[in-house]
Amino acid sequence: MSFRAGDKVLITSCEDDPRAAGLTGRVIDEAPPGPLTDGRWTVGSIDIHIGTVLCRTSELQPAG
Repeated sequence: MSFRAGDKVLITSCEDDPRAAGLTGRVIDEAPPGPLTDGRWTVGSIDIHIGTVLCRTSELQPAG
């Protein structure tokens, strides 16, 4: 699955910050993730107490 910048996603799990699991956020990346992020998507706008996180594709689902 591939995402685009601005896509709303449900974070099903997050190795980077487990507190983000179960919350929604928005994909920040303009291009598919690469070596700089170890193949993980950058997700922000999650919660006032949780900053930007890096999530693998398997940790994300599209959110309506």
